[in-house]
Amino acid sequence: MRTGRFIVIDGAEGVGKSTQAARLAQYLARDSPAPLVVREPGGTPAGETIRALLLDPRSALSARAEALLFMASRAELVDEVIAPALGRGQTVIADRFFLSTYAYQIGARNLPEEAVRAANHFATAGLAPDLTILLRLPAARGLARAAERGEHDRLEGAGNAFHEAVERAFMLFNEPYWQAAHPECGPVVAIDADGSADQVFARIVAAFKARWPESGEAGIRNQEPVTKS
Repeated sequence: MRTGRFIVIDGAEGVGKSTQAARLAQYLARDSPAPLVVREPGGTPAGETIRALLLDPRSALSARAEALLFMASRAELVDEVIAPALGRGQTVIADRFFLSTYAYQIGARNLPEEAVRAANHFATAGLAPDLTILLRLPAARGLARAAERGEHDRLEGAGNAFHEAVERAFMLFNEPYWQAAHPECGPVVAIDADGSADQVFARIVAAFKARWPESGEAGIRNQEPVTKS
C-alpha cells in the first residue's frame, strides 16, 4: 500500500531542478522517514548505465531508441526504488519524470503521443506524482546556465530548434485542460525559475504549503541558503 508522497521537480535544461530537489528534501527533513531524492534517468545501477549512454554526445540513437531507454531506466527506478520507498511511507522527490518525456520525446522528437504514453504507463505500472513542480525559464537562459557547468551533454547540445520545441511543450503543462487530459502527470504547478535559488525556493515552498499546509515548518527554519543553481 502506498502511503508516502511522490513529488517531481521538472523542467528544461538549466532551470535548477537538482538544486531545488535537494532544498525541498532539506525542507522536509523533519518528516519521518527522511525524504529520498532520485534522478532521471538514473537512480539505480542499471539506470546510471542507461543515463551514461543517453547523455554521451558520442551516442547516435534514434528517437524511438532514446525514448525506450528512458522508459527502461524509469521502470527500474520505479520498481527498485520509488515504489518500495512510497510503500514504507517515505516521501520521494524525483528530479524529472513524465513531463520531461512529454516535452522531449513527444514535443521535440515528434514521437506519437499515445505510443509514448502507453509505454510510460507500462514503465510506471500506473504510478503518478502527487505533485509536479514545473520550473519555467526561457530556453536560452536555461542553456546559458547549463553551459556554465562545463561541457554540453547530448541533449543539451541538441540545438536551438530542439530546445525551443521543448520549451513550447513545457508551456502547455500548467493548463487545466492539459492536466485533465493527462492524469498520469498528476497536479502540475508552474514556478518561475528566474531569480536566485533562494527566491525560487520560496516560490516552491508556497506552492508546496498550498497543497500540504502541515509540512516542513521545522525544516525551513534549518535551511541553509543556496545561491547557485
